[in-house]
Amino acid sequence: MKVKICGITDIETGVAAARYGADAIGFVFAESKRKVTIEKAQEIIAHLPNEVYKVGVFVNETRDEIEKIAASVGLTHIQLHGDETGGFSESLSLPVIKSISFQGNEGLAALADFPCEFILLDSPKGKYRGGNGTVFNWNEVDPHLIKNHNIILAGGLHVDNVEEAIRMIKPCMVDVSSGVETNGKKDLEKIKTFIEKAKSIPVGR
Repeated sequence: MKVKICGITDIETGVAAARYGADAIGFVFAESKRKVTIEKAQEIIAHLPNEVYKVGVFVNETRDEIEKIAASVGLTHIQLHGDETGGFSESLSLPVIKSISFQGNEGLAALADFPCEFILLDSPKGKYRGGNGTVFNWNEVDPHLIKNHNIILAGGLHVDNVEEAIRMIKPCMVDVSSGVETNGKKDLEKIKTFIEKAKSIPVGR
């Protein structure tokens, strides 16, 4: 099971997450309490292994701005967390992760032909698009709508529920942010424990 640690804002945490086995590191460039500057993202990414995905999270940003940030910091993937269209996704130069705030299978079905490498299933949006630390009802997801997609599961995951989440949704990757924090700050021990737990769970698709 691949693991994405999102909302990284400092070098120490990014390097530690990669050392513990994170397959992807997420950098939030949209409005969020975990928003990172271009300069800080550059610094962190310069210290990460080549094989780790460097994912930039954007919400309804312009194509030019996304491409400028991606090139300047060294992103490998673009995560679209807003109302971006399939045509917008196709216009980008990097692989796309398209996020959906799960509020029923109708919205999920609408993404069936969306041009992207991954679909990220997240909780319904709160103050910010994503990163709200709440769980949605995994039982409600129609498995037929996700079986042909590379699914990243997010939304309120932590070490105590990630096994159930993986067994139910069978994603190719799990994404965690607030679930590895203590008092709003990334907790290295929680990151380590979460990654070890997620990677210990055998999954058959």
